[in-house]
Amino acid sequence: MFQKLIAYLKKEPMLTVSAAAAVVSMFLTPPSPALLRRIDWHTLGTLLMMLCVLEGFKQEHILNPVIRFSARMKHMTSLSLFLIFGVFFSSMFVTNDVSLVIFVPLTILIFRAGGKEKYILPVISMENIAAIRGSLLMPFGSPQNLFLFSQSGTGFGNFILHMLPLCAMSALLLILFVFVLYRKNICETISFSSAETAGAQPPERRRIRIAYLSMFAVIILTIVTRTEYWPVSVCTVLAVLAVFDRHIFRKVDYVLLVTFFCFFIFSSSVAANARIAGLLQRAVAGHEYWWAIGLSQIISNVPASIVLYPFTENFAGLIYGADTAGLCSLIGSLASVINYRIYVREYPQNGKQFIKVFTLVSWAFFLIVVIPGLLLSRWPFF
Repeated sequence: MFQKLIAYLKKEPMLTVSAAAAVVSMFLTPPSPALLRRIDWHTLGTLLMMLCVLEGFKQEHILNPVIRFSARMKHMTSLSLFLIFGVFFSSMFVTNDVSLVIFVPLTILIFRAGGKEKYILPVISMENIAAIRGSLLMPFGSPQNLFLFSQSGTGFGNFILHMLPLCAMSALLLILFVFVLYRKNICETISFSSAETAGAQPPERRRIRIAYLSMFAVIILTIVTRTEYWPVSVCTVLAVLAVFDRHIFRKVDYVLLVTFFCFFIFSSSVAANARIAGLLQRAVAGHEYWWAIGLSQIISNVPASIVLYPFTENFAGLIYGADTAGLCSLIGSLASVINYRIYVREYPQNGKQFIKVFTLVSWAFFLIVVIPGLLLSRWPFF
């Protein structure tokens, strides 16, 4: 039993780190009712709804029309741009990790079928960048954006306005990167069968697909309006799922939810300790951008955002740094870890090659955007 637990924790390093951090933090600040009240239950509830509904999207193949459309692309340049920007735009609405779960396996399948496996690594590395930089535009594009938006009090339109310059610049850079990749033959062709890529959508489950689309609309409305009745939305979504598709509860990624909960305990405990809070307040204030990037390389950008938020004076610096951190290393963003796991399941012998190509492409992108991000961090949200 103990060996199984150790093996499981090795498979889930983020959960292991978050659980260890939560346990250690309780020695710094003993558990209390006040500690539980400081946990952001709103974010956890919203995340639970998103995880359940987006798992349903995958199971019901709701994005099949997009997959079939990709089979019409006859050139590697246009196909790669379609797949990369499919991640870029879908990540704004279904979160960066879910967009990768949808498009990375599709990319591997299509490139295998078309005999273009040599392009898989650079293209999914660019899809990783697309997920990180596309998702930054929307409050619900990534878990850290969801948390920071809910905490900040800034308006939906104001949030998009501040994130738009980095998002637009990233889109232009991704186009440039694709043309650099195929610079030797811009018109390189590919052919494959669409029947191999799209999953079945049984007519008898049409009501369930409509239910999932309706629940997704409810979640978006709950996030955008910041309604105080969010518990009603959570209960409604869970109740509809229990009636229409209760088996989905067995497939949800609860590891991410528990990881969030543990990091909330850690951040609340640290904030409640006067000595540590004072130290972080002096160190972080005025340097939020670099702290977000640096700390994310140790504990990933989601928990880094949770830990640093209470000590932040420059909200723009924190969110720009957190949304840039995923370009530095694999651990900088949970989405990157998910991308790596998808790839090594298909090519278990190529783990080191993935890290090499991923690091090269991501750092090339990071070095271009890091200074503009720093300059924009001086533009206050409020």
